[in-house]
Amino acid sequence: MTASAPSIDYYFSTLSPFSYLAGQRLEEIAARHGATVTYKPFDIMALFARTGGTPPKDRHPARQDYRLIEIERQSKRTGLPLHLKPAHWPTNAAPSSYAIIAAQKAGGGDLGALVHATLRAIWSEERDIAQDDVVKSLLQSAGFNPALADSGLLTGAEIYAQNLEDAVNAGVFGAPFYVTADGAKFWGQDRLEDLDWHLGGQGA
Repeated sequence: MTASAPSIDYYFSTLSPFSYLAGQRLEEIAARHGATVTYKPFDIMALFARTGGTPPKDRHPARQDYRLIEIERQSKRTGLPLHLKPAHWPTNAAPSSYAIIAAQKAGGGDLGALVHATLRAIWSEERDIAQDDVVKSLLQSAGFNPALADSGLLTGAEIYAQNLEDAVNAGVFGAPFYVTADGAKFWGQDRLEDLDWHLGGQGA
């Protein structure tokens, strides 16, 4: 009997700097292990409210300061350029999330590239990912039909809401968060090596 291919549910927010700082390492790990990835963008502010988290602006100043230190440190370490206080953050994450959901459903392009380009747009390129023209250009650059930004609105809204429920039910409380089919959980881009190790059979 052949073992089924591993799968990963990837919970993230298109507003998350740490999701951006993951780069495309998840896709590299998945390819190495023959794993499939289901991209599940969700409303991270709603998740905080449901799971006891605190939005960055409401955290103690010491925590806010350390967050910026860690973001800058990880940017230097990964070589991913980043503005600590981007021009369009926070913004409405729904349009970009709906587009990613629609692209995943439609297929035909590079979904990992779309996700990373969306995060790069806000954190490195000073673009507003809530704007329709920005979303359409991101879709097109990743090989998807830009019209998905319009046609995928209804389905995107439904799945976006469901992704939040799935996140809560799976024990997710931040982003990025990776959950494998066997229930293993990994929080943060700095746990991608652990995910790699687990998929290699070491964490079984």
